[in-house]
Amino acid sequence: QVRLVMKAYSFIRENVPRVLSSVKDKSGTVHIPRISQYLYFLFAPTLIYRDNYPRNPTIRWGYVATKFAQVLGSLFYAYYIFVRLCIPQFRNSSQETFNLRGLVLCIFNSILPGVLILFLVFFAFLHCWLNAFAEMLRFADRMFYK
Repeated sequence: QVRLVMKAYSFIRENVPRVLSSVKDKSGTVHIPRISQYLYFLFAPTLIYRDNYPRNPTIRWGYVATKFAQVLGSLFYAYYIFVRLCIPQFRNSSQETFNLRGLVLCIFNSILPGVLILFLVFFAFLHCWLNAFAEMLRFADRMFYK
C-alpha cells in the first residue's frame, strides 16, 4: 500500500503542474497521460513517473524464468526454515505452563530464523520479483541499488 501511495503521489506531482500551466496559458492542448502510460508506471520498478522510460529491444525469457524460479526457491526455503526452526520452538512452549524464562528463550531461539526469513523475503521481492517484472516490461534503467 505504501508503494502504491508513493506512486500515486509521484504521478500527481508530475502531471498537475503541466495541466495547471496549460490552463493558465489557455492553450487548446492539455497533455494528459494515457492510461497505458499510467499502467506501465504502476508495474515498472520505479517510483518516479515519466511519460516514457528507456526500454530494451527484447525480452530475455530465460532471465525471467530464472528470477521467478529464485522467488519460488526463496519461498520454499523460508517455509523450510519456518517449519524446522520456528514451529518446534512454539509447539514446545505451548505445552508448558507460562513462565517468563520460557518466553525469552523462545524469542531468542526464533531471532536467527526470523532474520533469515526477512533476508529471503527482501531478496525474493526486491531483487528477483522486481527484476523479473522489469525484464518483462523491457524496463532498461536497472539502477535499483544505486
